[in-house]
Amino acid sequence: MLQGTTSEEGEVLTRRIDFMVTGLTKRIDGVDAVVAYIDDFADDQLVESEIAFYAQDDEGNVWYLGEYPEEYQDGEFVTAKPWIHGLEGAKAGMKMKASPKVGEVPYFQGWGPAVDWNDFAFVAETGMSDCVSSDCYEDVLMVRETSLDEQGAFQLKYYAPDIGNHRVGWEGNDATREELELVERVALDDEGLEQLNEKARALDRRGSEINQMYSETSPVN
Repeated sequence: MLQGTTSEEGEVLTRRIDFMVTGLTKRIDGVDAVVAYIDDFADDQLVESEIAFYAQDDEGNVWYLGEYPEEYQDGEFVTAKPWIHGLEGAKAGMKMKASPKVGEVPYFQGWGPAVDWNDFAFVAETGMSDCVSSDCYEDVLMVRETSLDEQGAFQLKYYAPDIGNHRVGWEGNDATREELELVERVALDDEGLEQLNEKARALDRRGSEINQMYSETSPVN
């Protein structure tokens, strides 16, 4: 669980992101991608639920193959803007390099032209020491993320070995000024994992009912 603050139209809101790895996969262009389930809360209200799809190649690089996100306002569904590798011109991007090096060229984290998804990143620092309220970490990687539509605005994401993303910061003209840190990690028991899997299946089914493009994808299993 990542927790902190964000800014929306000048108002500071509390924010919490629950990133959960399911026991499911989704076949995308011949690749069995791991399914993650993410809930996003602002001032304790659910504003987005998402299933996201990751795969690792033989060299250890982690790829992002797409996502199905639903946005909510006051508890009601507003919209869904999915992108999936191989459909509507979308292409997978690299989420994490196996051997990140400072000074390498930026890399796209995905390409979803139908929904204007064009995030890219570059390695900012490696070998850092970093502490958050829950723990201190060594050999930390810091990545700057931005998009073609938000150049000059950066999210700073910090990754610790065997932990993952434990801190989020900002730089430049990022209007959200989001600051988050890891406050809790939980290993689900069998019952909890099955409940999570069912939530992911339900979101996946709803995506196929709502979105024509997404209905062309294989169901999670």
